[in-house]
Amino acid sequence: MFARLLGESFARNPRRKVLTAAALVIGMAVATATLTTALEVGDRLAREFRSLGANLLATPESDTLPVEIGGVDYRPVDEGAYLNEADLGKLKTIFWRHNIEGFTPFLDVPAYVAEADGPVTVIGTWYEHGVPVPDGTTFKTGLSITHPWWKIDGRWFGDAASECVVGAALAAKHPTTFKIGSTINVAKSGDVAAKTPLTITAIVSTGDAEDNSILVPLSLAQNLSGHPGEFRSLFVSALTKPADALAERGEMAQNDKNIQLTQTEYDRWFCSPYISSISFQIKTVLPGTEVRAIRRVAETEGRVLSRVSTLLWIVTLAALIAAALAVAATSATTVIERRSEIGVMKALGASNFAVTGLFLLEQLMLAVLGGAIGFVFGAALARVLGQSVFGAPAAPQFVLLPIVLGLASIVALLGSLIPLRRAAHLRPALILRGR
Repeated sequence: MFARLLGESFARNPRRKVLTAAALVIGMAVATATLTTALEVGDRLAREFRSLGANLLATPESDTLPVEIGGVDYRPVDEGAYLNEADLGKLKTIFWRHNIEGFTPFLDVPAYVAEADGPVTVIGTWYEHGVPVPDGTTFKTGLSITHPWWKIDGRWFGDAASECVVGAALAAKHPTTFKIGSTINVAKSGDVAAKTPLTITAIVSTGDAEDNSILVPLSLAQNLSGHPGEFRSLFVSALTKPADALAERGEMAQNDKNIQLTQTEYDRWFCSPYISSISFQIKTVLPGTEVRAIRRVAETEGRVLSRVSTLLWIVTLAALIAAALAVAATSATTVIERRSEIGVMKALGASNFAVTGLFLLEQLMLAVLGGAIGFVFGAALARVLGQSVFGAPAAPQFVLLPIVLGLASIVALLGSLIPLRRAAHLRPALILRGR
């Protein structure tokens, strides 16, 4: 009998059912699209932010302060501490190793360049370099990943070549000698006689101190400085999540021994890709280093990611509220139209539970149908949004299907509560008398 009543209800009032289902389809489509985008927006935006450059800087803990004047480092090469190049492969063994997008070592060497008629800082680094990892693999990294915004006119040097790239500001000061294809002679400060000829392969513009320097392969700078296999600083590009209260507490705990994390807090902090937890893990595999966030990049990432995520959740909530209001309106109209049917059911002995159960079952059936259709339309909408915003379509997240169906059921039930409460309080005697 219950199934027959449901079937007749759908057959006799299809328009109201279609309106309820349509409201749920639209609401669930928007919710599916925003939730799908929210699941991917963190990683996608984090990768987009990698164009801002590295977000971590590692230096020796016992290093001395650099002495720079006009972009030239006048600190003696024998002063200060160094890091071991052979340890860099360990960065791909930390817990968040897959979040390490790339890293690039730097070694500044005060040098004398005859063609510049004075001291110039020579910077040893990598553009594209294969780093052996302890698991037997090789990780390709270098400036191409950590400093992608650098503009270059020409080509980068090879790892083992006697080549160099000259900063744009330095090249502008000596346009006749510092040009692509020319050869310059570089010597260590204090040992002018031992010159190393280098071929200029490109002019680079960075907007920073490198514009007044000469960039060479790291191995060449190491030989020039007398520190083979060592470097002075390391830029790391890592995928991170925005900082929250736990991230800030974890960072403070690393700097202040009076602040202690509980074991649960520590596990959550360590197993979350916060910039502070990744910094801590880097220090564990590169002992004797100080790792700090490059705030210009890290804070921009966190601020934008938080705002975008908040916006997506607001849109999702608004879509659910709108769907609930639409369901409430159609449910109220349905109850008014079916007052006579409700009165007859109660006169024949139907309880309030049976009456409300009939209407709730109708709403749940519409919720499942509307949620399933809305999920399909929402997945298609998410692909369009992904293509237009990120240049790559968002893949359907089937893990969201039960969540969307659950949300549709909740929306349908909440939207029906007030109309069903009115239906439960209808008095059959008054209804049957036409009042």
